[in-house]
Amino acid sequence: MATTSLNQPKASNARPIRWGAVAVQVWEVFWALVTLFFVTFPIGWLIYTAFRSGLDVYSDRYFSPLTLENFRTIFVGEFSVVPQFFTSLFISTVTVLIGIPFAVMAAYVFSRFRFRGAQVLLVSVLTTQFIPALMIALPFYNLFRNTGIYDTPWALIIVYLSLALPYSIWMMRGFIDSLPIEIEEAAVVDGCNEFQVLAYVTFPLVLPGIITTLVFSFIICWNEFTYALLLAGQETVTLQIAMTRTIGLQGIAWEQIAAIGMLVMIPMFIVSFAIRKYFVEGLTMGAVK
Repeated sequence: MATTSLNQPKASNARPIRWGAVAVQVWEVFWALVTLFFVTFPIGWLIYTAFRSGLDVYSDRYFSPLTLENFRTIFVGEFSVVPQFFTSLFISTVTVLIGIPFAVMAAYVFSRFRFRGAQVLLVSVLTTQFIPALMIALPFYNLFRNTGIYDTPWALIIVYLSLALPYSIWMMRGFIDSLPIEIEEAAVVDGCNEFQVLAYVTFPLVLPGIITTLVFSFIICWNEFTYALLLAGQETVTLQIAMTRTIGLQGIAWEQIAAIGMLVMIPMFIVSFAIRKYFVEGLTMGAVK
């Protein structure tokens, strides 16, 4: 009778470690952390600077007591930017509210209608974004001077529309292209005209895309600096221009610039957080047809 040795080693079911795959994962995590550091460190340092005093900012100390003095200064103090904040908010909001409906209608035409010169016209809309701002600032300046709207919010609204509309049209065209045209054809069979199809069928379906486009257009207008510097005087000062005017007797007040920078970022964070659901849906909506 055969016997089995008790000392015979058992077969192991453990899979061998793939050190090459582990090394790739470690490398990917390392570069992800490096990228995260370079993205978040400037924002974190700006926030930290906003809560430091002027003496500490110019000193060689990296850690210092925190203070709210900079925010008191930009809200009720010598460098108050509250009027400039509401000026920027008004200009950006009105620009988006005017531009988005026109962008949706134009994108619908480019997406659903075939006519001679459509592609040329669509590309021409995009090429306007490649023109340097300084080249068209002078014509805008002369136009606004002659029409009497220089140094008013409406002058910047007109200019910002020329920036936001091409971008919005191209984004919305991608969202509308992703919709099955059969849905709109069924609405036409039921008796809807083109405006009814756009209002009652297309608009609700591309609402996440519209919100996404609205957010990006608002960011473009909110962060714009060149035209606000060249085409606005003393009466119409945006928040971004106010950052350049924080110069006191001791030089540039970096701590106040940091506090204003936080004020610039806060609306973006609030809007992005409030509509994050539609924002994610909109980003993925135009990616796949």
